[in-house]
Amino acid sequence: MEKKKYAIIGKPISHSLSPSPHNYWFKKYKIDAEYNLLEIQEKELASVIKKISDNRLHGLNVTLPYKQKVISHLGKTINDAGESYSVNTIFKDEEDNIIGENTDVFGFQAGYLKNIINLEKKKQKVLILGAGGVSPSIILALKKSQIDNISLTNRTHEKSLFLKKKFPNLNIVDWLSYENEIQNFDIIINATSLGLKGNKGFDNFFKNIKTDLIYIDTIYNPYQTNMIKDLKSRNIQTFNGLDMFMYQGQKSFYIWHKINPEIDDELINLLEFEIKK
Repeated sequence: MEKKKYAIIGKPISHSLSPSPHNYWFKKYKIDAEYNLLEIQEKELASVIKKISDNRLHGLNVTLPYKQKVISHLGKTINDAGESYSVNTIFKDEEDNIIGENTDVFGFQAGYLKNIINLEKKKQKVLILGAGGVSPSIILALKKSQIDNISLTNRTHEKSLFLKKKFPNLNIVDWLSYENEIQNFDIIINATSLGLKGNKGFDNFFKNIKTDLIYIDTIYNPYQTNMIKDLKSRNIQTFNGLDMFMYQGQKSFYIWHKINPEIDDELINLLEFEIKK
């Protein structure tokens, strides 16, 4: 039997560690498959997805900037993908339909919200930085965790308004003035690419923040962005993107193989080594 092939599509894609957990799990669970990086142009989306129809690919993950753009090329979206209008996992069902699913919502909930949110914290005010690919998943994850006081800011105001159409109760904060309001928030989530390996970070570090602020960065490469380093030096509780990355990958793996793979110490050590080298 020919080895099954999986990949993650995006642009740029070189920073992604997605092959590492999947190839680790293939070996652990004795699955004859391989997972690779696939950097593509937007005009190539249709032809790449057709490879799933033709069984030349057996599943895809999707990262920036294609989590919304890919939807028009799919047969249908299901579950969290339909609610968030964001797809990061693609597969073919038993009726040969090409399906888009979203495992980022689960990844965010499992990675952070189950640990930091309790009954007293459900009234906390959250600020999301960025309106890109993962932002709708974060909004949906927060709402599923009964957190409704959600604000968002983005450099491009029109993108913020697009998300407000999807989530009418979302508060929009002007990008040029959000630092003036930052002291009002209990949780801040970076959903931008600022700080990503090879990209510049924030122009200024946050001032006038709450001493009990929780900062979550969806970036996992580098392991600690400059923003996280700065906040840690001020004894602010911070989380990087690695937990979300592992849990969303775990759910993608289950969707494709019907095996719930273990996130064990060996895998965590492997990923941390890959990031830090």
